Amino acid sequence: MATETQTGLSSHIRGVTVTTLACLAGIAAAVVSGAVVGTSPEAATNQLAVGILGALVLIQFPVLRVVGVDVTGFGAKDYLYVVFMTFALWFITFAILLTSGVQL
Repeated sequence: MATETQTGLSSHIRGVTVTTLACLAGIAAAVVSGAVVGTSPEAATNQLAVGILGALVLIQFPVLRVVGVDVTGFGAKDYLYVVFMTFALWFITFAILLTSGVQL
């Protein structure tokens, strides 16, 4: 039987929840970045897109608390994982939006 955390989530469900939220936040950050700064070649150098990414990274931790994930036990490795996964999905999605020239 899987061990449960204090919030009642098993360690597997906790990991899946954190990964899913980080990936969805990265995709959302890319879509918001594309909508705000555009998808033209000039938008690729706009620093506001990175600011939007940073904002969505920070928003995730209160959302994780609301969902029931105990973030008080997060170490540096956990925070780096969330930031990396969010960045990776943002980078890939924003690059696709920029190269395809989609109008948002």
